Amino acid sequence: MNVFTHFRGVVESALDSLSADGKLSADLEYKNITVEPPRDPSHGDLATNAAMVLAKQAKQNPRAIAELLSAVLQSDAAIASVDVAGPGFINLRLAPFFWQNQVSTILQAGEGYGSSEVGGGEKVNVEYVSANPTGPMHVGHVRGAVFGDALANLLSKAGFDVTKEYLINDAGSQIDTLARSAFLRYREAFGEDIGEIPEGLYPGDYLVPVGQHLKEHYGDRWLKADESEWLPTVRLEATNAMMDLIRDDLKALGVEQEVFFSERTLHENGRIDEAIADLRANGHIYEGVLEPPKGQKPEGWEPREQTLFRATAFGDDVDRPLQKSNGDYTYFAADIAYHFDKYQRGFHSMIDVWGADHTGYVKRMVTAARALADNAMLDVKICQLVRLLRDGEPVKMSKRSGNFVTLREVVEEVGRDVTRFIMLTRKNDATLDFDFNKVMEQSKDNPVFYVQYAHARVWSVLNNRATAMFPGLDTSDQALRTADLSLLTDEAEISLIQQCCAFPRIVESAADAHEPHRIAFFLYDLASEFHSLWNKGNEKADLRFVIEGNEAVTKARLAMIRSAQLVIASGLAVLGVQPVEEMR
Repeated sequence: MNVFTHFRGVVESALDSLSADGKLSADLEYKNITVEPPRDPSHGDLATNAAMVLAKQAKQNPRAIAELLSAVLQSDAAIASVDVAGPGFINLRLAPFFWQNQVSTILQAGEGYGSSEVGGGEKVNVEYVSANPTGPMHVGHVRGAVFGDALANLLSKAGFDVTKEYLINDAGSQIDTLARSAFLRYREAFGEDIGEIPEGLYPGDYLVPVGQHLKEHYGDRWLKADESEWLPTVRLEATNAMMDLIRDDLKALGVEQEVFFSERTLHENGRIDEAIADLRANGHIYEGVLEPPKGQKPEGWEPREQTLFRATAFGDDVDRPLQKSNGDYTYFAADIAYHFDKYQRGFHSMIDVWGADHTGYVKRMVTAARALADNAMLDVKICQLVRLLRDGEPVKMSKRSGNFVTLREVVEEVGRDVTRFIMLTRKNDATLDFDFNKVMEQSKDNPVFYVQYAHARVWSVLNNRATAMFPGLDTSDQALRTADLSLLTDEAEISLIQQCCAFPRIVESAADAHEPHRIAFFLYDLASEFHSLWNKGNEKADLRFVIEGNEAVTKARLAMIRSAQLVIASGLAVLGVQPVEEMR
């Protein structure tokens, strides 16, 4: 249950009754009405702008509308008080029983709490990682992989029909470079001293097994053959081997995508021609001459007629070429065709997760998506760099990879769950520092520990302390729902419940903004509320979760902390992090 959505409905019903009584005009438009937490929590639990929004439509003073609305809202038993503030804002404070009852609601929903239908089953394609299949994944890919996966999980929880997709960039010159690098290892597998890897080729040891595989499957067939003979086969074998490596890397991170789309198929199946023809038919492509780049002309630059996409018609700075001077399509043309293919697969809403080095490419791709159809929407999320540190000092590069720190090295040292959580502790477009030592600290300053510790503490109370104090006590969710929740009266207890009840709204707002880091922030705040209440119990014995000789209060508090634990587990599931039962 989204508390804020529920009370928005209460406000609208109150407005309907005022209209029916003739105190407000009929057919008022409610779409801009909001019910949100007040900026100052001391003002109440909820605030609505209804009177301010409707004043112009109703042709009445907003304060007068607020007074009318306030009188109706006060009749709702769940609303303890209504306060009209300033020119017409309305602050609501809810009755304690309303918050107490939410504990039972959370227990009934279980780890599904916070799920929403706001997405309405809309199909969304989230394409992320899409690293060139030229080697193992490095730490720069980790952030995009975690962000994209968590975003897809978040959208699914909000009611969208999500497909997780990976674009295999297997049509560019980098694949020929990969094949030549693998062929060098093939020669090495026959005992040839290949010396130092030539500049421009991939030097990592990860290609040694590929060379061995080529030897085992093809013998010495290619050793004295011309490149034109072995290149197609080696290119395919090396690409497949790298994709197997990448899939294994992603699996170690807990990422399993449903679709792996080959860019090469766009060229082979005529999809680029089809996409270009569609845009041309709609007047978005023409033959023309571009102006020279601003500033000094590049040496040898000459004006020439090109096939151009009319990008400026959709907000770009310049029109964009779709073909090279030799007649081959540009990367941009292939990218248009790829998104055209997505659209034809039924994805009108598309999200691409890219690295920081693609920032300058965003505008042209967004304009291209707009040209595909009026209802095509592309949101590109840029993931900024990750700085790997150890006690504040940069981490050295990997020997195995040749020139970077691999994803596996990070996951193997600190674990999948720590890696995923920490990658979501900053907004995607902000640089993130990942210090190997700090992310393993057991302190409040380490958010993943702090959240997991809250989950584990609840587990310990439910399965150790409570059952030791009250042998035979049933601590199942079903049993806890029968607790007398009216016994939860302390301000700190109500505050913890309120924090739990904020989760459905956070899910919906984070999904709308495409910002999964909001879930990580929320979980830290919820853990803080829980640990704060725990500490108060250490200071005041009557606030402890397990009260000797008082099973009724104990059971109510167990229901409360179990509901908090379920919300934490629900949020961690969005992040792709496994909750723990005990800390080690």
